[in-house]
Amino acid sequence: MSAYQNTSDFVRSMDAKDPLRAFRDEFLFPQHHGGPVIYFTGNSLGLQPKGAAAALKQELDDWARFGVEGHFQAKMPWFAYHEYFSESLARLVGAKPDEVVAMNGLTTNLHLLLVSFYRPTGKRTKILCEERPFPSDTYAFNSQVEFHGLDPRTEVVFMKPRPGEHTLDMEDIEEKIDELGDELALVCFGGVNFLTGQAFNMGLITEHAHRVGAIAGFDLAHAAGNLKMDLHNWNVDFACWCSYKYLNSGPGGVAGAFVHERHHREKLPRFAGWWGHDKQERFKMEPEFKPIASAEAWQLSNAPVFSMAVHRASLDLFDRAGIDALRTKSVQLTNYLEFVIQGVAKDTGAQLEIITPSDADERGCQLSILAHGHGKALFTKLTERGVVADWREPNVIRAAPVPLYNSFEDVFRFGEILKAALR
Repeated sequence: MSAYQNTSDFVRSMDAKDPLRAFRDEFLFPQHHGGPVIYFTGNSLGLQPKGAAAALKQELDDWARFGVEGHFQAKMPWFAYHEYFSESLARLVGAKPDEVVAMNGLTTNLHLLLVSFYRPTGKRTKILCEERPFPSDTYAFNSQVEFHGLDPRTEVVFMKPRPGEHTLDMEDIEEKIDELGDELALVCFGGVNFLTGQAFNMGLITEHAHRVGAIAGFDLAHAAGNLKMDLHNWNVDFACWCSYKYLNSGPGGVAGAFVHERHHREKLPRFAGWWGHDKQERFKMEPEFKPIASAEAWQLSNAPVFSMAVHRASLDLFDRAGIDALRTKSVQLTNYLEFVIQGVAKDTGAQLEIITPSDADERGCQLSILAHGHGKALFTKLTERGVVADWREPNVIRAAPVPLYNSFEDVFRFGEILKAALR
């Protein structure tokens, strides 16, 4: 970080040589006093791609023109609409195209996957996750355990950081997996913890879970479009994610799921629906369910085309940018934000504690900040000055400089506003 400078000349030079700088113009920014806000909450809801409106209008026009025949005559025929995402999603999460599918919402997908992969038997009944995963995950785990007639107070094990620390140590995770051993049915962490911004080593967690005979799954809500992943080669059993955060696909946008190919032909328990049935026989309307030999088998219903149209517009940008280039810029931008925050703390005497790991391999582009002695009043001051960040109870400000549309100048301006708000 010593090469960084907190000056306007430095950020202009960094933005000028940024190979992804043109992508900023592909998005619509909310305005504050006639100029764009500093939008640091893509970890909660990504900005709208400018191409989203045209993509949605295309489907509306095709509906008006063709009616039901749009399933086969639309420019992008609706019948196979979910299939248009397979290649793009596979590149984003490090999978084979038949291992991914766009469908439903995130927690719906998590429940559908847990039906298949959380199968408590004998003494192997426990689920291991990090303390304070996103609350919807906790509700899903608890209700799945109850569905099997078990008690979540004993069967859902939450890993806590060491005393005085905010994040988990990988050694502790491995030790806990070993300790639970043959009582462990499932390890299911967030790829990135929503509160602290800690990115977990999914490959090592998966390897260790398999070593004791457990299944490994991940909620990638804060990882998809943020981290470079390799789900197939890591041998992850399943994963799911939403598309409205880093994937910029609109509020409540269609979610995604991954199922490793080794499970595609297994006779797994599942909650089935007609869109997961063998495509060649789907319209025979026969009563026996024949699952597609891919992640598509977990689909329930036909594609929500309007939601998926926006998703397609966003994924086109990711295809053009490439996850490697995005990750490279993300590391630079987040390191610079850390440098700026530390400089502001030094200049003002404020206690600004970044609880996100400082190692780039252990975080994405989100930094979670404890502003000791200030709390939500400081967050409100930032909002009033045109910073759109994120507040999480009881005392965390989350700021995420997203590489697809944020700039080094955004980070510099954030530092100046933060300094003024503290003074």
